[in-house]
This record gives sequence, C-alpha cells and structure tokens, in this order.
Amino acid sequence: MTDTKSPARGTSRPATSKLWLIGLICAALLKFSTWPNHRYALCSEEGSIYTVAPDKPTVQCLVVKGSFIESTGEIQIRVNSPLYAMTTYLPWTSRLLNPWYLKVVKLKAGSAVIPGMADAHAHILEYGFKMELQLDGAPSTQDVVARIQKYIDSRPDVHKNTSTWIQGMGWDQTRWPGAQFPTSDDLSDPLLEGRPIALRRVDGHALWVSSRVLEMMGELPTEVDGGLIIRDANGKPTGIFVDNAMTLVPIPPWSEKDMDNYFTTAMTDALAHGLTSIHDADSQPEAIAFFKKQSEAGNLPIRAYLMGNVLSDEYWGAQIPRLINHGAHGRLNVRAIKLFTDGRSPFPFLADISHSYPLGALGSWGAALLEPYSDNPSTSGLMRSSKSALGKLVNQFYEDGFQVNIHCIGDRANNAVLDIFEDIIMDSADPDNVTASWRPRIEHAQIMTMQDLERIGRIGVIASVQPTHATSDMSYAETRLGPERIKGAYAYQMLLQNSKIGVLPLGSDFPVEGINPLLGFYAAVSRLSVDGTSPHGEGGWFPNERLTRAQALKGMTLDAAYAAFAEDERGSLEVGKKADFVILDRDIMKVPADKILSTKVQATVIDGQVAYGAL
Repeated sequence: MTDTKSPARGTSRPATSKLWLIGLICAALLKFSTWPNHRYALCSEEGSIYTVAPDKPTVQCLVVKGSFIESTGEIQIRVNSPLYAMTTYLPWTSRLLNPWYLKVVKLKAGSAVIPGMADAHAHILEYGFKMELQLDGAPSTQDVVARIQKYIDSRPDVHKNTSTWIQGMGWDQTRWPGAQFPTSDDLSDPLLEGRPIALRRVDGHALWVSSRVLEMMGELPTEVDGGLIIRDANGKPTGIFVDNAMTLVPIPPWSEKDMDNYFTTAMTDALAHGLTSIHDADSQPEAIAFFKKQSEAGNLPIRAYLMGNVLSDEYWGAQIPRLINHGAHGRLNVRAIKLFTDGRSPFPFLADISHSYPLGALGSWGAALLEPYSDNPSTSGLMRSSKSALGKLVNQFYEDGFQVNIHCIGDRANNAVLDIFEDIIMDSADPDNVTASWRPRIEHAQIMTMQDLERIGRIGVIASVQPTHATSDMSYAETRLGPERIKGAYAYQMLLQNSKIGVLPLGSDFPVEGINPLLGFYAAVSRLSVDGTSPHGEGGWFPNERLTRAQALKGMTLDAAYAAFAEDERGSLEVGKKADFVILDRDIMKVPADKILSTKVQATVIDGQVAYGAL
C-alpha cells in the first residue's frame, strides 16, 4: 500500500494567501484612485479649451483634482509627467502601481471645452409645467385646439374626467392671421366642451380660458388694478385676462407630485444642454422649501440661485430664508429677492397663493412706457405698484442685506427703478462699495431711454438680459415702439460698454424661450432668428448691438457668476475654482454662426463629476 503523504502544512496555502493579499491591495489601490481627490487631465491639441480668464483665455489642458481645477496650461503638463508613458500604454498597470494615476482625456478634433453654462434668468418648475402641453409655434387657434385634443386623447384619466384642469403655455396671437387675441369660443370643440382650460401666452402675460372657466368665475369686476379683462363690444368677457387680472382665474395649486415631475424634467433637460447653474427668477417660500429639501437630500444636480418672492406690497423679507452654498453638495443659494414693476402675470401653483410669473410683456402691451404705444396710443402699459411703494420695499430689503433684482421691461419701469437704486447708491458714503457688495440687478432691462442706458452703467447696476427676447420680438417691436424709441431697446452692446463693472449676465427666461443656452449665444452674436433672418436682413437686427463671441461666452459664464456673488468659485476655468465645464462637439467660438445651433453637448461636468454624457 502506497503511503500518500498529506501536503506539508503551509506548502500550498501561502500561494493562495499571497494571491488573496495581492488582490486586496489591488482593490484598495483601485478604490483609492477613485476617491474624491481623484485627478484627471482634459487636453486639446487644438487649444480649444476656453477658460474665460483674461490672462489665459485658451489653454491646451486642464487638470481636475476632486471638485476643483488644479492646473491649466499647455500640453506639457501631461507630457512632463513621469508616468505619462505608463499611463498611455499601460493604464491598468499604472493605476495599480500608482494611486495618484493621472487619467488623460484627449478631446476629439473640432470639439471644445467651455466653463459650465449658467442661465441668469429662468423659471425651473414652470419649465417642467410647460413641457406637459406646449403651444409654441402654433400657427392658429385651430392648431392649438388640435394639440389640446391630442393631449386629452393621450391621457385616459384626463379623457374620462371632464373636471380635470387642462393647462398649457406658448400661444402667440402676433403670429396668427389677423394677430387678434383668441376668445373662449375658439375652444368650443366637442372634445373640449365643458372642460376647464387655461392657456398662458408665450410671454406669460395673458391667460386664455375656456367658457367653462368663465362660468366658474361668475361675475367679474369692472376693473382690475394692474390688469385687464378683455371684453367684446357688448362688455362680455372674451376669455382673455392680462397681467394682474389673471389672479381672478381659480387655477388649482400644484401638488408635491407635480413639482417633483416638473423638477425632474427641468433638471434632465438643463444638464443635457450644458447648464450647470440656473438663477430662478421668482421663487415663492414654498418653492424655496422644495429646493431646500432636494438639496439636503443630495438631489440637486445643478447649482440653483433662487430669487425669493412673495405676492405682497408689505415687507416680506422674514419669509425668505438665507441659504449660502446649502445642501449635501453646497449647490443651493438664497440671498436675493425679486420685485416687479410692469407687466406682471400670476401663475398659481401653490396652495392659497397666486404665484407671479413675470415675463416679457411687450407682446401684450403690458410694458410700462413713458409715452403711449406707437401701435396702440390708448395705452402706455401697466405699472404694478407706485414708485413710492416700490421704493419703500427696495430700501427695506437693502437694509436687511438682500440683493434686490427687479423686473423691468418698459422705459417707464426702468426709469423709476433706476431712480430708486441711484438714491440708495449715491446717498452712501462709498457708492462703489455699495454696488460691489449689494449688486442690484434689473431683470430684462429691455427698453430704456438713452439717458438711462448711460445711467445704469454709471451707477453700477447690473443689467440681466435675455438675447432671445430680442430675436423673438424683432418682428413687431419697432411697430410697438416707433423708430426712435426702438434705438434704446435690446441694446446689449451699449449696456455692456456703459457698464463700469464690465458685466452683462445672459439668460433665457425659459420656458418663455428655449432652455438651450446656445439659443441665447446665437441670438446675442448674430441678432438673427433661428432660420437666419431678421427685419434688417442677414446682417442681423440692429447689428451694432451684437455681442462678440467672447463677450457672449463671458456673459453666460463669468458674468452670470458675478451676478450671483460666485465669481471667485466658478464661471471661468481657473486654478482653485470649481471644476464645472462642458464639452461641445464643435467649437462655437470658431464655426460659422449658422452652425452654432447644431452643436451638441458631449458632457456636462459639475464638481469634477460627469452629470451628463461621458468624458
């Protein structure tokens, strides 16, 4: 019988143990290399990384470490790495051997990197709402009805329940035959009969309702302060409510589920279009609480700068919390409030309040002008509150340390607000310090006298503008304003040149305009519609007011950051700043203007992490 000996103790186990130990070490090194302080380099041999930094506007490479930009420079920053050859040819091995492994991402030819884009004036939840039933581009009332029919047919629960409110946004009567306001009778289709329907105009300043809504409202007041009920020749309401008259319409509040859905839609689309920061230009306390909850749960994927608002002429600062870099990722800020002068329209989406949704008002003759409209001499627009009442509020908010941002469309509104701001700034011992520490803003700054165009820059008030408003309004703006007054409207280059601080933050006012920030970039540099036309030809509408591409890029990055007190931490690709950037599949700073809108976002990066697409 052959004697079979058992393996000597320890003869085979050491090999297994060593393999196990090596695996453990490898796993640890791999884990360590993905910790928050991981590093990677992004490089472009074409030098198409646009930093918006004055001393180094373009670079070939930038290195990201954790959430921040560690360095920028020429291609040598990676070539000089002692591990460059190893990371190029043996990336897996080098990562195991070196936990400080530097991954190098080489940009494709023709692509570009820009700082994360910001929208300096938008409405986040309202965007999600609008996407439910979009009426943009509808060529007639019949087309609007067809879209509502499709909406009802696609939702069995809505189809069965005729008491469900149907809401949409985007109609524009100026694009219809005759350019007349619609009426409730235009919503008399059998499928629509008996349903409460409320449809907001593209600028948010008029509400078109069905006959069922008029029945629900009962007897209406003869006049509405700061608003208008359109009536026919017999004095009967037609179904159109303008500005403050919209508060009369009993639209139900949004539910928590509604807000969640709208928020998700807005965040998804924002990231897909390269937005890393949004200034929400009218946040009620309830909306602020919603964003606060999302930020604390780590569910805020972008940076949100909220402007608090309460629908009251009595001081309401105590209702707005102060939040600085709040939440799990420090992406929520609340330190500004929003006030309104002309053309104001409510958007009731929260219980027991009428939420103001103030947007461009020229299309519905709501902008407050110093002289009557050229095409409607019977009106000079609407001022929501008196100058004295507004001044009292502004002074109180200033004393309490809030940035004050005020909606102004018409020259009368802009003039009144500049008077208020100038009194505060120039009465101080150190005017320059007031403008630097307070940073008051005029939202829209759309129509100004030549004197006020000079004054806004001289006293240091920030003009926050939306370039797509110019190209959206250019078909009728001169008819509304006349040949002289139009020279001070949508004057973006003049506003920038007059600004003593050299900033002009750009936004879109979505959902009035599209959420894609490149729409604004294109409008700013071309002054053309998306089809390449304008009332002044292919050279653009009032082409002297075009921005250069460098000015436009700065306006949607660093200038927007300045307007939110964040220029030291983001807005440009500089060492020590947040690693927020966007990779585009083409170089918008070089391609022909008609190619800009074909640009696609390849990746949106926030805090050094990919939030959309891939590196």
